Amino acid sequence: MYLLLAAGCLLAMPVYAQTPTPRRDADLNRFLQDLFPVQTEGIDYQSVFDALTQLHANPLDLNTATRDELAAMYLLSERQLTNLLTYRTDNGNLLSVYELQSVPDFDLLTIRRLLLFVTVASDTRLLGSLPTPTDNYLIVRYEQILEQQKGFSDATPDKNGKMPTRYMGDSGQWYVRYRYSRPRAFSLGLTLEKDPGEVLRWQPSASRYGADYVSFHAQVQNRGRWRNLLTGDYQVQAGQGLVLSAGFVLGKSTETIQTVRRPTIGARPYTSLTEYGYFRGATATYALHPTFDLTLLAARNRRDANTTTGKGDEGVIATSLLTSGLHRTQSELDDRASLLETNLGGHLLYHNRHQLQLGLTVLHTTFDKTYRKRNLPYNQYDFTGKQNLVVGFHGGYVWHNLNFFTEVARSAGSQTYSGGIGGVAGVLASLTRRLDLSVVLRHYDRHFHSFYSNGFSEGSRTINESGAYVGLKYSVYRRLTASGFLDVYRFPWLKYLVDKPSRGYDYMLQTTYTPNRRTTFYVVYHEEHKQKNRPGSKTTPKEVVGTLRRSLALNAEYTPWRSVTLRSRAQLGNFAYSGQAASAGFAFVQDISVEQGRLSLSGRIALFGTDDYDSRQYVYERDVLYAFSFPAYFNRGVRHYLLAQYTLNRHVDIWVRWARTDLTNQETVGSDLDQINAPHKSEVKVQARWRF
Repeated sequence: MYLLLAAGCLLAMPVYAQTPTPRRDADLNRFLQDLFPVQTEGIDYQSVFDALTQLHANPLDLNTATRDELAAMYLLSERQLTNLLTYRTDNGNLLSVYELQSVPDFDLLTIRRLLLFVTVASDTRLLGSLPTPTDNYLIVRYEQILEQQKGFSDATPDKNGKMPTRYMGDSGQWYVRYRYSRPRAFSLGLTLEKDPGEVLRWQPSASRYGADYVSFHAQVQNRGRWRNLLTGDYQVQAGQGLVLSAGFVLGKSTETIQTVRRPTIGARPYTSLTEYGYFRGATATYALHPTFDLTLLAARNRRDANTTTGKGDEGVIATSLLTSGLHRTQSELDDRASLLETNLGGHLLYHNRHQLQLGLTVLHTTFDKTYRKRNLPYNQYDFTGKQNLVVGFHGGYVWHNLNFFTEVARSAGSQTYSGGIGGVAGVLASLTRRLDLSVVLRHYDRHFHSFYSNGFSEGSRTINESGAYVGLKYSVYRRLTASGFLDVYRFPWLKYLVDKPSRGYDYMLQTTYTPNRRTTFYVVYHEEHKQKNRPGSKTTPKEVVGTLRRSLALNAEYTPWRSVTLRSRAQLGNFAYSGQAASAGFAFVQDISVEQGRLSLSGRIALFGTDDYDSRQYVYERDVLYAFSFPAYFNRGVRHYLLAQYTLNRHVDIWVRWARTDLTNQETVGSDLDQINAPHKSEVKVQARWRF
């Protein structure tokens, strides 16, 4: 259905030349590397990158963006947000993004980072009363691992005549994306992807439309009182994310202030390749009054889930929700779309001149099968049943350069341990021109069940946690800044690989020095104390001991000429269980980027070594536009890549990427069906973009 609807829209839609100059392409991997210079547990980096990609693909209009929308970029302090809104009120619309230089407290570094995510719309009108689109493009990408992986090798029966498991499709990966949009006006998008090992198959009865993953959306905004109309795939962000959370949600990072608060940005199209965490249906936002907005949503998603036969007359039940999105083998296909999920919800928002904000959020989720996790101690308080209702109340108030925020939510409907409470409260403060502060308190009951939440937390889920966070950022002077945070938390019930209630804390310190526009240095140190099961413990429950993870990153960037940028990086880290020797690892990385006319080249060579997987080193790599590369360097070896981008004309861009890992202490790479019987792995990626 989505493909037919998209094809009809594309055929019926006239193509117009773009008026605005296209924004420069962003190195989003580098941006993310600066936010997460050292790896942290509990963060889904792929989801963060996908949200960052959507933010870049939907730039904010500086003349119409709300305070929450501007705050959602996590680039501006409370003082800068207040100054920008005051400047707009006093001076009218900005004529160019570079007019930000006239706004108090906006420095050149902040403005350069903002350029990736903002625009100033023109007044040209086409398509009746709809503005001219700023984005109208098609992207096609193909990638391939050159060495043969076990899953693609010939299968021969064992001595019992049983055939071993192999991937059903070929080893190529395809990605297609079409987008036709203008910020705050309309958006039409179609995304297709086939992962390696998956089969291209047309089977509408099984929701298969060629590629394994198909995503479509159509959106219209700001049509009278209708602030937002959206059908297809979408996400919704409301309050502090205890009921509905989406968008660019970072959690703890080197941005120690802004990222702890979740802004209310409403519904957004979903264009990510992450095959979960979104609604498929329709949503609408209507302005009941200039200060009251009502959002309603309805969705039906078929979720991947492990299923088994339940007790008595329960029939088939679901025991876990799967998030990989991979459907390469028969067992993975058996789990595909095996659980039907229906969501109905709403959000009522009161907002008063960006100062006071109050909201009520409701989400009711229904499954067509009973959902009950495996009978293990740490699953005791998880959701069980077919229906779940979450109701949340959130509020916020801005007073001068202080931003207070809170949300409280309650879940109900689980057949066991219903009625859990979740709550978060905090403040962001620009105390002086040089000093910013953030404080957040949170508590999530062990039986708080919210499937689409992503509140501020240490864990990957908003459940079974209490904690307190304090962050600081201080500008010693214009060229030198220092920042850090301390987060203390406890988990009242068991967790996976932690067989008793536990506690921990972590802190991060960072210093950035920019002696001139061409040179930047920063140092980041992160230390994390947690409790986990001791490996090899024979007791029941297993013995729980303390663990310590230390990470240090040193980064230097230098631009000797306008067309050449050099970046050197050293990462050191270790991980240890209490009473055991530490596992240590390192990575030394050298990058170079060259921009010459229509050609852009970037490359890397990295030397790495780790004692085992516990001391692995994550390092972002530059990739083709809207692709994510964040490999874990472990074992011992060398990694290199070369990326070339060439602009054929104002309509067509081509990317080619080569990457290879060579191990010096292993004879194979990977494991199970991904294993390569050679000490190296080579990857090739080709992408083209057509701008219409």
